[in-house]
Order: sequence, then C-alpha cells, then structure tokens
Amino acid sequence: MTSIEAVQRRTLRVVVASQVMGGAGLAAGVAVGALLAADMLGSDGLAGLPIALFTLGSALAAYLIGRFTQSRGRRLGLGLGFAAGGLGAVGVVVAAVTGSIPLLFVSFVVYGSGTASNLQARYAGTDLATPEQRGRAVSVALVSTTLGAVAGPNLIEPLGRLAEALGIPALAGPFLLAAVAYLAAGAVLIALLRPDPYLLARTLEPQSDDGPAVGKRSPFRSRAVIAGASAMVLTQIMMVAVMTMTPVHMRAHDHSLGQVGLVIGVHIGAMYLPSLVTGALVDRIGRTAMALAGGVTLLLAGVLAALAPADSLALLILALALLGLGWNFGLIAGTALIVDGTAVSERAHVQGSVDVLIALAGAGAGVASGVVASATSFGTLAVAGGVVAMAIVPILMWSRSSGDTPPRPS
Repeated sequence: MTSIEAVQRRTLRVVVASQVMGGAGLAAGVAVGALLAADMLGSDGLAGLPIALFTLGSALAAYLIGRFTQSRGRRLGLGLGFAAGGLGAVGVVVAAVTGSIPLLFVSFVVYGSGTASNLQARYAGTDLATPEQRGRAVSVALVSTTLGAVAGPNLIEPLGRLAEALGIPALAGPFLLAAVAYLAAGAVLIALLRPDPYLLARTLEPQSDDGPAVGKRSPFRSRAVIAGASAMVLTQIMMVAVMTMTPVHMRAHDHSLGQVGLVIGVHIGAMYLPSLVTGALVDRIGRTAMALAGGVTLLLAGVLAALAPADSLALLILALALLGLGWNFGLIAGTALIVDGTAVSERAHVQGSVDVLIALAGAGAGVASGVVASATSFGTLAVAGGVVAMAIVPILMWSRSSGDTPPRPS
C-alpha cells in the first residue's frame, strides 16, 4: 500500500466517524423543524419556513466552507462548520423555551452550518481517490451518515420526554441531540483529519490529477459541472419540498409523532443507506445513467405520495423511501460529475459554490412547499416535484452531446 493510499484510508475512517454523528444532528431539523415552527407560529402554511431558514444558512455556510477549504483545507472548514451547527441547535432549544420567534429564526440559520458541513464532507473522501473510485468514495461518506440520521427521527418520542422532564417543549428535544452530535463531529474532524486530504491532493496535482485540463477557462462552463450541479439541484428541490410537508400532512390526518418519526427515519435511511451500491453503480455504469435513474425514481415517489390514502402508513413509507433513493442517485452521480469536471486547484471553490445552489434550491422548495400544499394539496405538491426532477433528462442529454464530459466515468 502506498503512503497516499494509507492517507486515503485514514481519511475515510475519520469522515465515517464524523458523519455518523453529523447524521444525528441533521435529522433533528428534518424530523421536527416544521412541526416546531407550526406550533410556535400557529400556522401550517409557515411550516416550511424553518427548513428554508436553515437551508439558507446552509447556503451561506457552504460558500464560506468552500472558500475556507480552498485556502486552509477540509479539516478546519468542515470542523468549524459542524461547531457552528451545534451552536445553532442550542439556540433553537433556547428559542423554544423562551418562545422567541426572532431567536428561532436566527438559530435555524446558524443550525444550517451543520447541514452544509454534513453535505460537504462527502468531498473529503474524493480528494485522494482515483477517477475509478470517486463514486464509491462519495458513497462511504454518505452511508456512514445513515446510523445517526435514521436513529434521530426514531428518538423523537424519548427525546421529547427527556425535554419535557427538563422543562423544555417536547418538539425541541431532538435539537438537544443535534447540539451534542454536531459539536462532537466538529471536534473529531479538527482533531483527527491529519494530514488534510485536500491540501495534500493539491500538492500532488501535477503528478496525480487525472481531471480535465481547465487552464484559464472557468470551471463553471464545463458541461460536466453544469450537468452535475443540475442533477443535485433538481433532486434537492423535489426531495425537500415533499419531505418538508410530509410531517404536516401526516399530523393533519391523525398520525402520531412516532409514526412521523418512522416515516422520516425510513426516508433518511433511503437517502444514505444505499450509497455503497449507488457509488459502485456510478463508477461502473456511469454518472449519466444513475442521474437519469434518480429523476425517474423521484417522479415515481411523487406519484405514489399523491395517490396514497392519507391514512396508509405503509404507502407513505414506500413513497418517502423512493424519495430518498432518488435523491441518493442524483447526489452521488452529480458529485462525481463535479469532481470529474474540475482540477484539484479549483475544486473546493467550485464544490462550495455548487452546494450554495443546492442549498438555495432547497430553501426555495421549503418555503414554496407550505404555500403550494396549503393552496392546493399535498398530492399536487408531490406530483409537481416529480415533474421538476425530470427536467434533468434534457440537461443530461445536452451534456452528453459534447466531449466535454470525461468519457469513461460518465
């Protein structure tokens, strides 16, 4: 084993450890953020606002992490992002206790830093990976998120009881877990991600980088980058819109908090657990094929969610599982396309900028989801999201019409 291979293996181990904890922090906002806001604001129509706020915070953090990583490396960029997310989770708990709406809004924005770090950690695994290993490297980071992300929603009820015992509103309970999880994830990265994989890869670029020669041309004009960004943005819109309103839809039809936690837990599991298989398929059959599969899967998820009777827990579970799976396909294929289309020296900046677009798309979807569902129905929202996801088809066909996308992996 070469020294670079040894560093890559160590990097993946540290990323896995941080992502297990980061997944638990991520799940809190996903599972109960909309419900907490609806209770505090007194309106289901504003239930999408928290996800919009922490997604906007994620957008700002993604940009800052990308810029910071470009100059200082993954270790500090990701570590400080997780730490900020933990502080945001503490703020959400304090806001729930005091009933402060302004503090709730600010805290959700800061909490979004953890979401950005959790997402950008997938890039750390690709810094030293060969082109033939990039899909699988992304998948290792994502699948390790599963344990914490699935456990989090299923701990809603016990965490709620713990919170009430401490004099805290039950729906703020999961944010106690988020605070501890995000702060721990940041500490692991800052302490153990040595040597920094991005800084090491940058020093090796003239000898080992197999990416395209970009020269003076902006990397944002690369068709591989455009296709990868589009795949991730469109799948994010669909996933966030339906996921945000599912707890509200279920509560309106008398499902318990435990059932809400089960559905969201299965959904998050489907977002991350298939990653090892997805990564291998992305490397084997291509980025484009898997991105297309993501669009089709999301359309099926939307149709099923729309047709499922509101009292059918099994069909809601299946629809949300398909929703997570389609997102998984799009994210891993899109991430690999971004790495393929950039040189190491500019990669962190491009990755951060693309994740800003993903976060802004999610924020817009979070706000629009409550408005659309209130004005029409949950079913209409779900089908519309599936149609949006299928817009990836012409974009991928356009990207394949040029030799700009690396031929082997795509």
